[in-house]
Amino acid sequence: MAARVLGNALQQSLKQPFVIENRPGAGAVIGTQEAAKSAPDGYTLLMMSNTQTANESLVPQRKYDLMRDLLPIAPINTSDLVIVVHPSVAAKTLKEFIALAKSQPGKLNYASSGQGTPYHMAGELFKTMAGIDLVHVPYRNSGEARNGVIGGQVQMMIDAVTTMAPNVSQGQVRALATTGKGRSSVLPEVPTVEEAGLPGYEATIWLGLMAPAGTPKPIIDKLNAAINAAIKRPEIVKLWADQGAAPMSMTPEEFDKYLRGDIVKWAEVVKQFADKP
Repeated sequence: MAARVLGNALQQSLKQPFVIENRPGAGAVIGTQEAAKSAPDGYTLLMMSNTQTANESLVPQRKYDLMRDLLPIAPINTSDLVIVVHPSVAAKTLKEFIALAKSQPGKLNYASSGQGTPYHMAGELFKTMAGIDLVHVPYRNSGEARNGVIGGQVQMMIDAVTTMAPNVSQGQVRALATTGKGRSSVLPEVPTVEEAGLPGYEATIWLGLMAPAGTPKPIIDKLNAAINAAIKRPEIVKLWADQGAAPMSMTPEEFDKYLRGDIVKWAEVVKQFADKP
């Protein structure tokens, strides 16, 4: 959806048609590989997220290297997540949930939409920083994972704020904390993880654009300028704000540094759970 919003805006400013082509599969590896081997002429771009930065350490058998085979153009936006539990869970706050998990190591579980997704990685980062042992239950997609925590088959889930907010308001789940630096505009009454007692924790879903390696710098710069202008449009800012997302604006060089830092961040998380039997 974000790709279509951005594509429409770029089509107007660059006077060129933008076609959004979905290439799902293998945790975003298939689509990324297709983009990486495309002609470096600026006509094939990759809409990517922190799934790709996590895959750098999570999927060693992939046939591309993100920072070798693709060039950063610009980030698009970032969205907070929310940690929720089923109402039957005794914990009313994040501190209480951490204490509960520490008293029952390996007994509580959490859902995600699949191995390597931002929801899974956010869960593993939470486990590592909180020093708790939760069992990961991967579902085939976000909808099934959401139904799992609403139905009480799993105790906890970290999900997109915008998607889970209605379930919070209806009392189907209890929100313990949101995962951004500041409070979510969608759930302003819910504290951040840091406010709730786990300093330094941050896990969001962000989106960005990359191009095949070898794409000329003038094309990268032109696309970067057009993207940064598009995401500042009032109608786009409002649309994303209503969904709990905020625009991200960087130069290609700043985005390159951001991606490399994210790769390191998730590599440390992957190492923590990959080393466990």
